[in-house]
Amino acid sequence: MTYVKVEKIIFTGKQNIDWKGVERFLRKYNGETYTVQETGDIIQLNDGFADEFAGSKYTLQLRGAFAKVKANISQIIPQLVNTATNRRWIKNKAIKHEGDANGGWYRYDVFFAISVKGEKEENERYNKYKGTLLVKKNNRGLFLYDVIDIKKEARNPGGLCE
Repeated sequence: MTYVKVEKIIFTGKQNIDWKGVERFLRKYNGETYTVQETGDIIQLNDGFADEFAGSKYTLQLRGAFAKVKANISQIIPQLVNTATNRRWIKNKAIKHEGDANGGWYRYDVFFAISVKGEKEENERYNKYKGTLLVKKNNRGLFLYDVIDIKKEARNPGGLCE
């Protein structure tokens, strides 16, 4: 597994993340497509991704360090898609997604690391995390929907991506 690094913390604080700012930041990816190296899947990004990433039920229940982590992985979305692994399909169960996810959902595992600064503002170490890339499938293709299930890795597996 490859851990994608977040070098710079641009969304600071743990209590009051500027989710509107995160959403504005993510809009730069609108219209972009990225390829999952493991499967060759081409995943598109649109306005719906920025809205969901910053305003989903999952995001709004995040507190503390996990909110800060999710906000800051917005910087590495292309690399997360590229290095996603372990694709699995699930049937759409939500009525509200009958039209936009009529082909169901793919979930991929993603791995990333956030730099932890030392006293002199130098990278001291990295905290490693695992998350789930949620991708909706419909007759127009695959669309990135959200990053969920973020968990800190207790062990020290794998290497960091350069």
